Amino acid sequence: MTDTAPPHRPLRLGSRASPLAMAQARLAARALCDAHGWAENRVVIVPVTASGDKVLDRPLADIGGKALWTKELDHWLHDGTIDASVHSMKDVETIRPETLCIAAMLPRADVRDTLVGAASIEALPQSGRLGTSSPRRSAQIRRLRPDIMPVLFRGNVATRLARLEAGEADATLLATAGLARLGQTHVGTPVPVAQMLPAPSQGAIGIEVLAGNATIAALVGAVDHRATSDCVHAERAVLEGLDGSCHSPIAALGTVEQGGHIRLRAEILSPDGTEHIADVRLIDRGDHAAAYALGRELLAAASPSLRALFTP
Repeated sequence: MTDTAPPHRPLRLGSRASPLAMAQARLAARALCDAHGWAENRVVIVPVTASGDKVLDRPLADIGGKALWTKELDHWLHDGTIDASVHSMKDVETIRPETLCIAAMLPRADVRDTLVGAASIEALPQSGRLGTSSPRRSAQIRRLRPDIMPVLFRGNVATRLARLEAGEADATLLATAGLARLGQTHVGTPVPVAQMLPAPSQGAIGIEVLAGNATIAALVGAVDHRATSDCVHAERAVLEGLDGSCHSPIAALGTVEQGGHIRLRAEILSPDGTEHIADVRLIDRGDHAAAYALGRELLAAASPSLRALFTP
């Protein structure tokens, strides 16, 4: 394959500096080298400590939301420090600047959550404590086990596991994909999707570029996994229809079915899990309007108090 990297220098991939983010960046770098027949040194990873990694004692929604994962990388893209940025798509705001575009997504990993500290949700101790910073996980657990008390757990995977080991909670939930990317597949037990629908975009890695840089967009686009992109964009359209925020318990999952349609499942919950609105439908690939409409219909079916959570 023709070597079309930027002349005289490597392609620069920006990434958060956390261990998981760097593992994901290495996967993106390897995919690019494989796709273009490049030597490993044709892609370099440029790490940054994101704002969201600096403040760990408050919920993300209270200190600026998902933008705290992306704003430093966005700045570097705009000023030319990097050519592309690697994101966990779950952490990317629903509405992005028009100057940026997601040029590729890698093949999606396991979308499930993994429960660490107990063999199953049913096996959690009565009135036990679950460490999580996710409104979705908190609401879903309380829907399934109203006796369980969520306690705030933020930080990287190692930090959360250390807090669990220290007895700050009886169990925690982590993304199965993240554990696998860190080589910790032995940790915990995955929870079936039928029991806990994942967060929109969970398990997906995206690569973002400047919208006006056709050369870099084409290079990165060579590693795009279409099925992942189509499903994740559908899930993000549901989010857009919901006007959701980091405060809002939302789950969504698209899967490509035989015949090429996407089976799109989505749900919204009250923070205590007592109200739960869910729906599923088949949509055409690329039909973002249908996915957006699903989000709007979930809202229409919700009580005023639940709907209020999704008011911008």
